[in-house]
Order: sequence, then structure tokens, then C-alpha cells
Amino acid sequence: MNVLALDTATSVLSLALSSNDQLWYFEIDAGLKHSELLMEGVDMLLKKAGLKPEALERIACMKGPGSFTGLRIGFSAAKGLALSLDIPMVSVSTLDCMAHTHSVWPGPVLPVINARKNRYFTALYRGTERISAYMDAAPGEILELIYSASLKGPVLFTGPDADMIKPEPGEPALPEGFSVDPFHKNGKSRELLDIAKNIAILNNNEVLSGPLYLRKSDAELNLTETILKV
Repeated sequence: MNVLALDTATSVLSLALSSNDQLWYFEIDAGLKHSELLMEGVDMLLKKAGLKPEALERIACMKGPGSFTGLRIGFSAAKGLALSLDIPMVSVSTLDCMAHTHSVWPGPVLPVINARKNRYFTALYRGTERISAYMDAAPGEILELIYSASLKGPVLFTGPDADMIKPEPGEPALPEGFSVDPFHKNGKSRELLDIAKNIAILNNNEVLSGPLYLRKSDAELNLTETILKV
């Protein structure tokens, strides 16, 4: 199956393409340049694989949470390709993708994305199972979640901001023996590709969906504050 996966949820732009059991991959810390580099990267992967866009059979993008702008760029590109090529589109939770690699880890896994204002997007996983809601939480709340779950085994933090969880005085300490994934800053398009290839497509309603946002953007919050003041 010819499948293209687009990870634009963080500052790292990550693209993966599979065809005939072969994999082509592109990754760059793009900062704010996803819109400039995304389609150029897609074109490069297709050329390396010797495929034309019409040969694609499925396209996947990150559903979120993550960068508001990045997610919108990814969804726009995925929808445009899916509609123009008349192929199914799949979107997958960013946190699920980040935990996917560590399904055999012998303890809890927490992917971490910086949500600014000392808060983080996260969820708690054990094996292949997500055992908490998707959260927009402060470090202390995340540590309380770990302890309240009472799961055995070493805790693994992963995701682009796995090394930023630091408790304030008076908050629960970091779990004894915890680890930080050494590849936590890498993009996750390969994981997205793996999940997307194995999802059963019953219809193509994903082209009508949008990103998963756990909070409003700063622009929306500022607009709300302005309206309330008026």
C-alpha cells in the first residue's frame, strides 16, 4: 500500500512514505516554516520512491494536540491531497503516535508536548492502551496522575518536551528511576504511518473533521477577553 504520513504537530516537520514494504523518510526542525517546506518535502519523497501523486492510496496527518498552526497546515495539506486524489484520509492523536513506539515499555509512558504557560499536553499509557484522558495539565497535575494510577514499572517520559517536567516546591517529586526517551525530540511520522496503514477505512469522513484542540488558541482567548471587557 502506498501511504503518506504528515507530522506537523510540533516544530519538527516529519514526513514518511511507504510503498512495496519500503520506507522513505524526511525530517527537519522547521520552526515556523512548515507551510514553506511541507509540499516540497512530499514531492521529494514521491520522487525518491518513483511514485506519482496519483499512486497514493491513503494519506495520514496528526490530529493533535500540538501546535495550532502546525496542525492546521497538516490538515489542510492532507485534505487537499485526499480530495484531489479521491483517496481516504486518516488522522491520529499526536500523543498516541508518541507512545506507539514504547508499547513494550515495562511501565507507564507519558508523551509530553509543551502547551506554554507552564502547562503540557499529555496522557498516560501502559502498553498499547491509553489509560487517561488527553490532558492540558501543569507538572504537578501530571505527577499526581502518575502516582494515582499506581502502575508498576519505571516511568518513561517521551515527546518533544519530555525533559521539561519539573515539579515546583511542595508538589510530588519525579518518580524514582524515571527515564527520558533519548529520541524524544524526533518527529513521529513513521509511527503515524504504521498506525494509519492498519486502520480499517469504512468511509472517508475524516476529510470533514478537524484538529483536536485541548484549549483555545491565544488569539481566541484574547478575543474573548476583549469582548468581555467591552
